[in-house]
Amino acid sequence: MSTAAQRPDLLGDDVPSGAQLLTVAEISTMFRVSKMTIYRMVHAGELAHVRVGRSFRVPADAVQAILVSRGSGQLSA
Repeated sequence: MSTAAQRPDLLGDDVPSGAQLLTVAEISTMFRVSKMTIYRMVHAGELAHVRVGRSFRVPADAVQAILVSRGSGQLSA
């Protein structure tokens, strides 16, 4: 079975290969919102994402773009 690591094209156009992927729980903690809010953002197309089985993973760059676009500044590590 092929994995996204073996086949970068499986990540899709929105997600560069080698991107750090974050879970919905990690993002909800960063944003201090519920996981449901993050799921709504994913389903609305506000966050680029990758499906891993039944889970979603969001590139750290997409999270950073949301923070910058909404005037929140830089993502702290």
